[in-house]
Amino acid sequence: MSINSKAAPVSFRSVTKIYGKDVVAVDDINLEIEAGKLVTLLGPSGCGKTTTLRMIAGLEMASKGSIHIGDRDVTLLPATDRDVSMVFQSYALFPHMTVMENVSYGLGFSGFDKSETRDRAAQGLDLVGLKGYGDRLPSELSGGQQQRVAVARALVLEPQVLLFDEPLSNLDAKLRRQVREEIREIQQNLGLTVVYVTHDQEEALAVSDEIVVMRNAGIAQIGTPRQLYDAPADRFVADFIGEANIIPCEITNVTGETASIRVDDFIHSLPARGLGQGAAMLAVRPTRLKLGAEAGMHMEISKATYVGSRMEYTLNAGFGQIFAVSENVDAPLGVGESVIVGLDAIGPVLLPADEPPR
Repeated sequence: MSINSKAAPVSFRSVTKIYGKDVVAVDDINLEIEAGKLVTLLGPSGCGKTTTLRMIAGLEMASKGSIHIGDRDVTLLPATDRDVSMVFQSYALFPHMTVMENVSYGLGFSGFDKSETRDRAAQGLDLVGLKGYGDRLPSELSGGQQQRVAVARALVLEPQVLLFDEPLSNLDAKLRRQVREEIREIQQNLGLTVVYVTHDQEEALAVSDEIVVMRNAGIAQIGTPRQLYDAPADRFVADFIGEANIIPCEITNVTGETASIRVDDFIHSLPARGLGQGAAMLAVRPTRLKLGAEAGMHMEISKATYVGSRMEYTLNAGFGQIFAVSENVDAPLGVGESVIVGLDAIGPVLLPADEPPR
């Protein structure tokens, strides 16, 4: 199967989706998805990510704006004319058909003869590691294997764009990790354009070339996993992409691109990110806090939890509570103990003081 040559970019140009008279599900979004990339739409329930995916598929029609796949304007085209395939959360396998028949099903409508249909279906099963499973029924497979059959059924159609709607939500944690790695490997090996919807931040970080964080029917931030994790645009993104402590601070001075901040009596320098003097927020990952530092914020341990590979701490400070982790499990800190908490040189990020609407 030569899927790579068909992979196409996807473009949203001022797209809005309104249900009824005034329910705005997607609000004037602009989005460019490169051919051959895996882009994840990530956000809480009701943010518009699934509606966006369904508009690519043609299962929902845009109320305003235009959607392009490759060099075609597909805004008004039905799903059958868009050259996309979708892997659903429920897998949507036919229980009375064998694995081979399920994978072959869509090919039967594509003009292939029986011999080529069977060859393509066999190749699809081989791609997802299910060679030799063709005669089994879906009920004889594990959840992870059923998911792979659904992926194979989509792959054999050689779509320009492959869509995944919460594909791992029905699997247990260990299997989710395994199947997401398999999906990512297939996508990279075949150079597929994939748009992937999830509400799971770790899943998004693990599989994506780029993540589109959505909030309130719009786009909060677009970036690579590392960009979003290390440099969130605002408090919502900082909190949603991984865990973050949000600490109030004051920017006392800005020199060039470097800001000097104060938290209580602690002074620290870091990139200003375009902010000026005055109140701000500091987003710090639990792993970027240094417990027992020579200089830092004075805090007290209020909870200490051993979780095997690390210690987890809740600490009380003048501005409130924060959460920190430490790999030092041999000499843990005790509840009630005072500790100086410093900041890593890389990791803490300045954010505007004003919280954007959620």
